[in-house]
Amino acid sequence: MQRVALVTPHSALRESLVCVADAGCVDLDRAGGPGRTDDAAAPARVRGPHGPAARPALSPTRPDPHAVNRAGDAGLLAGEAQLSERLGDAVRRGSVAALAGWCPAAEVTRVNARLAGVGGVLVPLRPPPGVDPPTALRATGPVRRPFTLLVTTYGTPPYADLDPTWAAAALYAVMFGMMFGDVGHGALLMLGALALYLRRPRFVARWHDAWPLVVAAGAAGVVAGLAYGEFFGPTGVLPVLWLEPLRQPERLLLTAVVVGAVLLLLAYAAGAVNRWREGGLPSALYSLSGIAGGAAFTGLAGAAAGMALHLAWLLAAGAVLALAGVALAAAGTYAGTGRGAAGVVQTGVQLFDGVLRIASNAVSFARLAAFGLTHAALSLVVWNGAVGLSHHGAVGVLGAVLVFLVGNALVFLLEALVAGVQALRLEYFELFSRVYDGQGRPFRPWHVPVRRSEVAS
Repeated sequence: MQRVALVTPHSALRESLVCVADAGCVDLDRAGGPGRTDDAAAPARVRGPHGPAARPALSPTRPDPHAVNRAGDAGLLAGEAQLSERLGDAVRRGSVAALAGWCPAAEVTRVNARLAGVGGVLVPLRPPPGVDPPTALRATGPVRRPFTLLVTTYGTPPYADLDPTWAAAALYAVMFGMMFGDVGHGALLMLGALALYLRRPRFVARWHDAWPLVVAAGAAGVVAGLAYGEFFGPTGVLPVLWLEPLRQPERLLLTAVVVGAVLLLLAYAAGAVNRWREGGLPSALYSLSGIAGGAAFTGLAGAAAGMALHLAWLLAAGAVLALAGVALAAAGTYAGTGRGAAGVVQTGVQLFDGVLRIASNAVSFARLAAFGLTHAALSLVVWNGAVGLSHHGAVGVLGAVLVFLVGNALVFLLEALVAGVQALRLEYFELFSRVYDGQGRPFRPWHVPVRRSEVAS
């Protein structure tokens, strides 16, 4: 991301801003400070004849306001309202006007080629000290867009950090699938994704963009269902490829904790890379969301494994590694305090909270198994009820079909909601909280399309 200044003769300021708006790749600073934007509100202030907010547009030349009002062109009025705000933000010195902003480095040449025709130019600048560039997560394409939304709902990553979009989508699908393991229910979810993609029925069209995430979650549920041998419950249609949740709950719980530990290690690794990119080696080494925290977590996990397996060497090695991680975190935390007795107390409180969270994080992933067991138990109740009714003649068979259909519908809706929320909770609170240490500012380029034939003065 390149810091730039739009520099133009005062007489060509409007034409230069129109070029920038049409290009749609420059985030201009507002008078209220970087990141301030009223663009979302501007269209709402100018409404069409029937009430809905107008889509802003600009004319290449200054339009006649009276002619635009007579024509009832709310879109052009909305665009001119935004342009008027940018004109007011410009700094003027003599015959020259300028506005600062941000632009992707690869786009500067293209924008300058357009500005050359009106006498303006984007001048590359050094970034202001202590100010991070805005973050532009690539949200293009029908598949990537909902995955990007999964990240930005938590917050915008700082500019220097890794882009976690694809990893976040994959981890969400894996965790959802473990809690929603049923081939039949997963297939229904994938059919729902097809309905979203086709926008049929019409009332689901508003959620069209979510179809790739729903497909991924449904596919993960199918894979987990194959492992569990579940097809609309324990119907016996499929063989058990790995384990039956209700017959081997301890193994499933242990697997969930191990999966959680692996995901947390990956989160600490990503956090260490981000701390390095944000503040260099010291930031990565001493942070609880970096190497220090990762070492403490790995040490505690090793010590717990050594204790469970009665391996004294593993217990000792884990304890030493955990103490080393805590010592690094203590040094880093104390360095950021006011020193003295108050610094010691603050460091102790933060370390206690950090170590307590580290110790409880992996256990939190046991919910992957817990809700998977709940899904299997509810499906078993429905299946047993349907089988029991089927032994009572024709009426019983009809009742069995009804119980099977209604019961599976209820289990599907309830568990899809629970698994969706819990997977999101684990991703945000257990994983993203280690990957990110603060948030960035989203890149919001000013984009208003230009109409080539408008009422002009």
